[in-house]
Amino acid sequence: MRIAIGADHAGYNYKNEIVSFLQEKSYEIMDFGADTPEATDYPDFAVLVAKAVSMGKCDFGVLICGTGIGMSIAANKVKGIRAAVVSTEFTAESSKTHNHANVICFGSRVNTIEEVLNFLEIYIKTEKSPDKRHINRVEKIGKYEEENE
Repeated sequence: MRIAIGADHAGYNYKNEIVSFLQEKSYEIMDFGADTPEATDYPDFAVLVAKAVSMGKCDFGVLICGTGIGMSIAANKVKGIRAAVVSTEFTAESSKTHNHANVICFGSRVNTIEEVLNFLEIYIKTEKSPDKRHINRVEKIGKYEEENE
């Protein structure tokens, strides 16, 4: 499995911890930065990760900023991306089962790194729901996206 990851300055330290965590599990990582804790603009990294996922270069993406919100807003501007802010075990699971999220976003100022790693593990182990209700809703999102090009 190939995973795209990116962070701004607020998520820099978490990104490095997440990369180590994933590499220990033998996942292939495409790291889009940031490469230092100096101030950066989160949309730059969000779009790079989202494009890698939308183009099929990666199976899913992980983004980290202070809250996860800015990253999710920016990533969701890329066609085919369903980025979700994850801050609990329930949202980690539901983002995959109900929303078929292909990018998950974390807030370094919201959750501890231990919590984030736990949420990431839950997300990875969770399968998309085969329930037609959820599939129909995700398909509707895709149709809305097509209509608004």
